Amino acid sequence: MFSTFLFISGTEIAFIIFIVVMVFGADKIPEIARGLGKGMRIVKDATNDIKSEITKSAEKNGINSELPKSVSNNVSEQFKDVKKDLDEITGSVKRTFK
Repeated sequence: MFSTFLFISGTEIAFIIFIVVMVFGADKIPEIARGLGKGMRIVKDATNDIKSEITKSAEKNGINSELPKSVSNNVSEQFKDVKKDLDEITGSVKRTFK
């Protein structure tokens, strides 16, 4: 069985890697990977800093930061209930095709 990652098969991934090696050369790939890693780390650190600043500001102004989590939990519970109801309704209608 072929593995897929973001709707890209193993063959397509191998082809992309082949093209990258042909364009940049095998000696430049580690440098490119290091640069991409550093860039991703900088973006991750920046987003964490922004999140912490928003949280600090919300706490300073007395805004409850737990509200979105409770709303998210409530919405997911409602989705589960709706899915359960739909499964109960369509259970007698479902057919298996051969």
